[in-house]
Amino acid sequence: MNWDDTSDDAGPERLVGASTDREEQAVEAALRPKDLGEFIGQEKVREQLDLVLRAARARGATADHVLLSGAPGLGKTTLSMIIAAEMDAPIRITSGPAIQHAGDLAAILSSLQEGEVLFLDEIHRMSRPAEEMLYMAMEDFRVDVIVGKGPGATAIPLELPPFTLVGATTRAGLLPPPLRDRFGFTAHMEFYEPAELERVIHRSAHLLDVEIDAEGAAEIAGRSRGTPRIANRLLRRVRDYAQVKADGVITQEIAGAALAVYEVDSRGLDRLDRGVLEALLKLFGGGPVGLSTLAVAVGEERETVEEVAEPFLVREGLLARTPRGRVATPAAWAHLGLVPPRPPAGGNGQQDLFGA
Repeated sequence: MNWDDTSDDAGPERLVGASTDREEQAVEAALRPKDLGEFIGQEKVREQLDLVLRAARARGATADHVLLSGAPGLGKTTLSMIIAAEMDAPIRITSGPAIQHAGDLAAILSSLQEGEVLFLDEIHRMSRPAEEMLYMAMEDFRVDVIVGKGPGATAIPLELPPFTLVGATTRAGLLPPPLRDRFGFTAHMEFYEPAELERVIHRSAHLLDVEIDAEGAAEIAGRSRGTPRIANRLLRRVRDYAQVKADGVITQEIAGAALAVYEVDSRGLDRLDRGVLEALLKLFGGGPVGLSTLAVAVGEERETVEEVAEPFLVREGLLARTPRGRVATPAAWAHLGLVPPRPPAGGNGQQDLFGA
């Protein structure tokens, strides 16, 4: 099941290519859970959301606006579709970057049906004028359309049918408080445990008609970075390998061999992640080193290293951001099988930072 979202983080995409063709999109859509009962993981969020939706249905009312935050690939888009399904309502999908003017938002809002779910992905990237228009739409189900310019401009109030806004963001801290406070229910989605990802993989394998044993599922889950979307992508690539190189059955040995071909190591690091670590350790002695210098060393843009590779490396405890620059942790040296250099006498190197 692809569990998410059109996001500005391209991390998982680079494992198997930057774009997804129509066949891949069809497969991802087929793997999505259709209701809360099928949705694996995020137990607290599912329980809370179930109460919100059941209460709204009992009242015969439109569900409260919902804000979902969390890293890419955890299921925000999937949950928005489930909300629409549970409320037996249509869903409209758009994104913050697509709404650059208040008029763009007004056109969408004015065409909504009563009870419709509007899913707004990457809501923190919406333009400020559109954001201010959204305040009134969420609270009063009304927007003021400005006709004309200058002193002669006239505001024409436009009544909207009750609707449910589902906002998704990977950076909740960038949302202004007035917008965040207008959501009736907010939820933060956590990374998945390996056991939960194994359940995701077994379910997806069943839907794909792929034979996989428990050890094979565990091998894929352990390299999926706590993210169902990545687990499903890796499952499909391992399936391809098993069909071409073996008898089609995914075992631990087959999964390990397949993921080695795709350069995904035992902790889920891919080519870019390892390139950043190897440059940091081998060229700069573990740091500290500036981000721009590190990006040049691996032949990538500064933004790619900062937004794609670093979050996972920091979460895994392999890299630290310090005021003096990026620094490798002892775990990074151990993971790559390298021995950290001894600090100079009286130096302030990495060993001073981490006590190694």
